[in-house]
Amino acid sequence: MWSAWEKVAGFEGKETVYEKKYRDRGGGVARISSNRPQRMNAMTNIGWTELTNAVLDADGDKDIGVIVIASIGDHFGVGGDMQWEAEGGLEELFSNTDNMGGGVLAGGFDLAIIGARKPVIAAVKGYCIGGHNHLAYHCDLTIAADNAIFGQNGPRIASPIHGHLVSSLSHVVGIKKAKEIWMLCRHYTAQQALEMGLINAIVPLSRLDEEVDKWCDDLLNIVPTCLTLIKRSFASVDKYLEPDLGRILTEVAPDFFARPEVAEAHQAFFEKRTPEFWQDAKKASG
Repeated sequence: MWSAWEKVAGFEGKETVYEKKYRDRGGGVARISSNRPQRMNAMTNIGWTELTNAVLDADGDKDIGVIVIASIGDHFGVGGDMQWEAEGGLEELFSNTDNMGGGVLAGGFDLAIIGARKPVIAAVKGYCIGGHNHLAYHCDLTIAADNAIFGQNGPRIASPIHGHLVSSLSHVVGIKKAKEIWMLCRHYTAQQALEMGLINAIVPLSRLDEEVDKWCDDLLNIVPTCLTLIKRSFASVDKYLEPDLGRILTEVAPDFFARPEVAEAHQAFFEKRTPEFWQDAKKASG
């Protein structure tokens, strides 16, 4: 029914694998996989940019009807690589706020998925944390293995993601649950994620690829232009939120990356301890 996966010529990713396969009755699927299993698929801007460019390429391929975001190894991914972030990777990203769609701005991969004309499926296994979690909830559909764990971690480790990339989660799970997910950085099982509407289906890990193929097959039987119309209709719900991206950080904390709490969050992460954000205030009050 399907051809074998073949890597796309000209896309030799350092942190991703980009492949395509085709159905014998017509229609193809593009699959973009995080490929740093030795780091639980934690990504630097190299990987986020590769993912963005692959989404844009797949969206422009007339023979491709569905895009799948997946992973190599045991985990979907744990967001940004903390070593890269602590060395200034995030600061560099947020200083390039004029390049919304090219993968330079933090969240560019989310915007590429939101803006794609074709349905995008997240195939999640293991940890789906931080950047990979908002990557997954911006996909149109999410299919999870029964070992999947979801959650945010950015506020705990001083990642200043903000704007509609955060608030759009309220359209997925409701505003109260979205605030809980982002403010408390708790982890949720696949079953909990299904109950809150964060994902569409759970299957045994051994059947994840098979189930994704079934959903792709179903989507390829729907009129492609109608899928684009539907996707754009849903995307319009978030449009009024888009100007918040960049503006909120500038208004609230233009000196964000120079703040002591950011350095403390990074240090606590590497030392595997609870951060001490309130010690200076405690000393001052004492």
